Amino acid sequence: MLKSYWGFSIGKNLLKESIRWADANHIKKMNLAVLETNKKAIKLYESEGFEVEGILKNDKLLSDGNYYHTVLMGRFTL
Repeated sequence: MLKSYWGFSIGKNLLKESIRWADANHIKKMNLAVLETNKKAIKLYESEGFEVEGILKNDKLLSDGNYYHTVLMGRFTL
């Protein structure tokens, strides 16, 4: 996302709407993957009921030449 759009809660609102839609349509499980360095997103996902379910170690090679882990998260509702 472009930095000029940061701070408008666009990601938070999109996540909340996705959860609302999933709940309304009786979707019991939602999954996502996020780069380990994106601490702000991980905190947001956890605040909306997602839990870490696994780590893919060193699976992303970025332009800085370093490898990073992918965090797998899920949200399950009864």
